[in-house]
Amino acid sequence: MAKAIGFGGVFFKSRDPATLSAWYAKHLGLQPQDWGGVQFNEDASRPGFTLWAPFGDDTHYFGPGTQPYMLNFRVDDLDVLLAQLRADGVTVDERVEKSELGNFGWITDPEGMRVELWQPPG
Repeated sequence: MAKAIGFGGVFFKSRDPATLSAWYAKHLGLQPQDWGGVQFNEDASRPGFTLWAPFGDDTHYFGPGTQPYMLNFRVDDLDVLLAQLRADGVTVDERVEKSELGNFGWITDPEGMRVELWQPPG
């Protein structure tokens, strides 16, 4: 049987794609290519993986509001990144979760989307 072999991408609508791309470039280091998107190449030397996970439509995990999805970015140093984001005036959730699954923090982008940041364990 043919099957999916990995996560191909996240595609979503934006009020102002160029401005939003610039914000993610500045704050999370995502560098869009000429075609407008960012390509992540998996690095076997770094911990982490990509998940696909549906949530119930009544979940509060995506924060307040009605956003239908939440982006999750792997990061190399959550504490340092959150401090940088706060210094840049980004809305950062005060709650940070640390567990055997890794460290988690949340921010809000300029279009009001809640974004999860994950530092894998190890």
